[in-house]
Amino acid sequence: MVSDLFAEQVEPLLRGRFGHPYRFVDTCASTQQLLGDEDPEGAVVVADQQTEGRGRLGRSWVAPAGRAILSSTLLRPAPPVPVWPELSVVAGDAVAAAVREQTGLPAALGRPNDVLVAGRKLAGVLAEARGGLVVLGIGVNVNQRADELPTDTPKPPTSLFVELGGPVERAPLLATILFEVERHYDEWQEVHR
Repeated sequence: MVSDLFAEQVEPLLRGRFGHPYRFVDTCASTQQLLGDEDPEGAVVVADQQTEGRGRLGRSWVAPAGRAILSSTLLRPAPPVPVWPELSVVAGDAVAAAVREQTGLPAALGRPNDVLVAGRKLAGVLAEARGGLVVLGIGVNVNQRADELPTDTPKPPTSLFVELGGPVERAPLLATILFEVERHYDEWQEVHR
């Protein structure tokens, strides 16, 4: 299967530092495990499928192959470690802004780390700190049909396909998410100088 998230589709759409370097894998346990000390800030890993995707509080993040955005971005925050938990909110706001820009849907942050449309969960953010860096995981339900969404979730799930009534191109949305995450992250760092 040819993915719409290969580097050739995404890299020409990138508007900032984030996404350089950009790595795509078909399948992995979790994109959170594929970034580490050797990677520069803004490095991104994206998968078409995760076999052990995680959300907050140890919950799993499940999506059929090729239907969601499943990504992790490496951050090296300058502010002190005690404020790093704010990055989930910062990234959630950024994802909501990107969804609004790309689709016109009224996406909003559902604290602490969800992106909601009309009270339904569209996306989640997982910020994991380790050894002086943060790996920021973002999962967005993009082209799942209603019967492909999980049923055992604390908040009712949705996808862009369900909300808009048709498929959404993932590459432009991912590029916009990375741009908004970078912009919101830079603003957050400036506040904590």
